[in-house]
Amino acid sequence: MDHQLNQKELTKALAVAQEAAQAAGKLMSQNLRKTKKRQEESQHDIKLELDVRCQKVIEKVLKDYRPSIPVLGEEGFTGDVNEPVRWIVDPIDGTVNYTYGLPHACVSIALQGVSIKAGKRKSKPETILGVVYDPFLDEMWAAVRDKPARMNGRLIQPNKHKKLEESVLAIGFSKSKGALDEMLPAFNSLVYRVRKVRILGAAALSLAWIADGRLDAFMEKGVRIWDIVAGGFILEQAGGDFYHQAIDDEHRYSMIANNGCLRRKLQPFMPKHKS
Repeated sequence: MDHQLNQKELTKALAVAQEAAQAAGKLMSQNLRKTKKRQEESQHDIKLELDVRCQKVIEKVLKDYRPSIPVLGEEGFTGDVNEPVRWIVDPIDGTVNYTYGLPHACVSIALQGVSIKAGKRKSKPETILGVVYDPFLDEMWAAVRDKPARMNGRLIQPNKHKKLEESVLAIGFSKSKGALDEMLPAFNSLVYRVRKVRILGAAALSLAWIADGRLDAFMEKGVRIWDIVAGGFILEQAGGDFYHQAIDDEHRYSMIANNGCLRRKLQPFMPKHKS
């Protein structure tokens, strides 16, 4: 498959990603109130057997479309994820919420490509398609390269709050004690400076909500690529700011996503990257 997709191919890929997201979302909805089998559990994270089932459902739809495209997923990789084109999948973003029966979780699917010019490959992949699906509200957030972002077909854009004191901010705490230790000072400072702080537990939805003006910003250190790549792309295509920086080679990032007006005001509160 060519790493460069034209608009017709992107439109088809978007439809496939939405179909895959809805298929996994149906499985999530059917099992929301049921007892769920836990495969792994730590103090701040849970892995469900249903995470794996949802990813397999997504992979089947994606592979039926183009079997040659590898999948980088939270629940495992298929194919060579260093190929010029790859899917990035989080089958259930917000697993802890979902495990407890809280209907705030979503499916996140992105498609990335790497430019190849004069026989040389650029090292950084570029996201060209993003889908975030909330099966509990039946909201499908979607965007493709060079086109505006939409939710259920409606054009979306961030709000333009410029003052911290007017802002509703989401903060994530990742899964490790180190991430908690680093983000707690930011929480303790910002809770007095913004209108409200929310800890929502589904990064992709927080990013989509910024894109539609429901939130103003979202900060987290240690968040994984599959949690943020689709929602971040949707936010950018809506006109917002998806500032993120790689922390290590384990697909972890430090992020300040916002409506386009607040990055500089939030940066002083963000823990510095330790090299």
